[in-house]
Amino acid sequence: MSRHFGKVAVLFGGRSAERDVSLNSGGAVLAALLRSGVDAHGFDPAERDLHILKDENYDRAFIALHGRHGEDGTVQGALELMGIPYTGSGVMASALAMDKWRSKLLWQAAGLPVPASELIDADSDFDAVAQRLGLPLFVKPVNEGSSVGISKVKQAAELPAACREAAKYGTALAEQFIGGGEYTVALLGAQALPVIRIVPAGEFYDYDAKYLRDDTRYLCPSGLSAAREAEMQDLARQAFALLGGESWGRVDFLADDNGKPYLLEANTSPGMTDHSLVPMAARQAGLSFDQLALRILESCHVG
Repeated sequence: MSRHFGKVAVLFGGRSAERDVSLNSGGAVLAALLRSGVDAHGFDPAERDLHILKDENYDRAFIALHGRHGEDGTVQGALELMGIPYTGSGVMASALAMDKWRSKLLWQAAGLPVPASELIDADSDFDAVAQRLGLPLFVKPVNEGSSVGISKVKQAAELPAACREAAKYGTALAEQFIGGGEYTVALLGAQALPVIRIVPAGEFYDYDAKYLRDDTRYLCPSGLSAAREAEMQDLARQAFALLGGESWGRVDFLADDNGKPYLLEANTSPGMTDHSLVPMAARQAGLSFDQLALRILESCHVG
């Protein structure tokens, strides 16, 4: 079964703020592919130039990079120029999904529910921002994932420091707080996997809760009614399709106190670590980690 994949590069590491997470994801994917008999090799673009993929006759690339220069369309464009099929979405969808501000604008224009948000910088009127969005609110970088640079702001006086922290990673976004629960929907081709509810032990689902702590609870089944779960899955498919997403991905949600879901962000190269959500949802749907890795590899994008 695995022979038709040819020589496969698992791209991991990279130069983004999510390098450590990517190394874990890529290591897990590489081990899974090797267990399945795939001729797979690890490849870190921070240590080797991408053109080596062409020089060494790789047939496919499994992208396990996260964040900038891996999930934002740049690596995807380079692979297309070299004619190497790759996992995940194409250039446009990857770039759009990585940009939380523009993806929200697109969803909003299509009539899909999103939290209120606005771009902020050091010159913003922070009291006015707090009045418009309400408190508490979140401040985060527009172009990072894994909750890098995110802050929960409870008082307007905390906004300048939160803005400075997010701005370390680029443009900062202030976003309305919606407190009825955090959820995620993994997508595998046209299939929406079971919804997962995320229950962090701390204030919110930050970097530590995602990757370091063992007291974050993941509920799958989610506890939602069948109708609400189906609504969230359908919304995930719509949101991902609007971005041009394909192959696989994940769409994150917040729910309000009445259970109404709001789109938070889309991920075109989700984590594949032992704490990651796509493998968790796949297990609930009857797919092992190794089967999941093969399914993703089979759905390579050809530019």
